[in-house]
Amino acid sequence: MIRLGVNIDHVATIRNARGEMHPDPYLAAIKAMKSGADSITIHLREDRRHIKDSDLKKISKNKKIPLNLEMAANLPILKIVLRNKPNFVCIVPEKRKEITTEGGLNIKRNFKQIAKIVKILNKNSIRTSLFINPTIKDVKISKDLNVNCIELHTGKLSNLIKKKRKFKNELTKIKRSSEYADKIGLEVHAGHGMDYKTTKILSKINEIKEFNIGHFIIGESIFDGLKSVIKKIKKKLK
Repeated sequence: MIRLGVNIDHVATIRNARGEMHPDPYLAAIKAMKSGADSITIHLREDRRHIKDSDLKKISKNKKIPLNLEMAANLPILKIVLRNKPNFVCIVPEKRKEITTEGGLNIKRNFKQIAKIVKILNKNSIRTSLFINPTIKDVKISKDLNVNCIELHTGKLSNLIKKKRKFKNELTKIKRSSEYADKIGLEVHAGHGMDYKTTKILSKINEIKEFNIGHFIIGESIFDGLKSVIKKIKKKLK
């Protein structure tokens, strides 16, 4: 069965717009789980633009919530991760000036730093994945880094589909990367920019075991409610 991870970062974005306590990401996490999510994803960014340390602490304390924490490959964030012990970690690229994550990790350039962090996470029994571009080269390097999973960046595919442009080549890259990763023993996840249509298309790739979706789910929930949107996404994954 394909799993759905719901990213609740932008619940925190709405809260922070007023500098108050509502809406609470913790309550969003509970609601999402009750609505059919298989896990919750949050990204503790260096600039704390949405999720705060207090959110991580509160959510990670509830052991009924399988928590996937996205983090940059840096040691100060790693120390916070080890204090809170989320179930899963996904190492992602991060730039302070970006609006959202722009592409996958440059794992070749940052191999030593990522390897150091992965080794520590593995020692602490935290399942680790790398957010990478859908290329065979990056899948191979990920295997060398001794991670459990990879998460393929689907942003380019999603943008092509939304703009009604040809997307076959990008879809083929994702399919081939997924097949190769599965063949060499890496679990395959997918994330970034997905909506109902792109989720349905990507669900046909049997090797993808988990989808992590955030911005679309939270945005669409304004109109249809969180429970309804999660259930619709789950139907697309069947």
